[in-house]
Amino acid sequence: MTARLSSRRTRNWFRNAILYGLLLIAASIAIVPILWMILSSFKYLEDMFTVPMTWLPDPWNWHSYSDAWAQRDFTRYFLNSLFVSISITVGNILICSMAGYALAKFRFVGRQFLFLVILSTLMLPLEVTMVPLFLIIKELSWPNTYTGLIVPFLADAFGVFLMRQYILGIPDELIEAARIDGMSEIGIFFKIIMPLAKPATIALSLFMFREAWDMYIWPLIIITQEQLRPITVGVALFMSNYTTDWNQLLAVAVIAMTPMFILFVFLQRYFVQGIALSGLKG
Repeated sequence: MTARLSSRRTRNWFRNAILYGLLLIAASIAIVPILWMILSSFKYLEDMFTVPMTWLPDPWNWHSYSDAWAQRDFTRYFLNSLFVSISITVGNILICSMAGYALAKFRFVGRQFLFLVILSTLMLPLEVTMVPLFLIIKELSWPNTYTGLIVPFLADAFGVFLMRQYILGIPDELIEAARIDGMSEIGIFFKIIMPLAKPATIALSLFMFREAWDMYIWPLIIITQEQLRPITVGVALFMSNYTTDWNQLLAVAVIAMTPMFILFVFLQRYFVQGIALSGLKG
């Protein structure tokens, strides 16, 4: 019995060692390029592509960030991206949560068909809808406006799916009790559904903020005015046809990824919980 238990422990140890080894390799593949980018942003331009490559800057260039930031109006770009991303995130939280609540807890004709239609839009990338979307925005005179950047992305099919799946797990008895007590549907939504759906809401916030923050093609198409450009377009314009200060470009890229890094560090627990629990019911 002891030998069998020891053999089982040995197998489990080897299995865990292989599993953690594979996870470590996968994590390294993801982290190494980011680490190289951060360290290279502190190098001088002539040290960027030395052979053999050195990881640590020698000497450290502490001025690459300030020099890069002064090349263009990156403060304005950063604030533009922040405003657009927050607006899109808030809009998706409100609209997707309401749609998810209606699809999960209301019984009406065509509910399942409507849900399938919403899901089917996930198969259409932006490149497919870009031309008709641009024509609509042009007819509304929204190019070179914050409205043109924000309104087309205020609702997302994945957000509706995520919130609907999570809200399905909220007991119907809570909603019925609130209705018996005379609470309105708006009150039920904001006082019962939204607090209980906090993990899914935070997960959706992270998804939408990342999508809006990384948005590049759409702003590049409809924004031509310097003061309205987001930071993604600003980073792309930093590159020149003739010469590029790669250390400064990496410095700007590091600053551009900082908000997402901070959000994920502080909200990763809710993010994982929301994703894990959103698929419990179909």
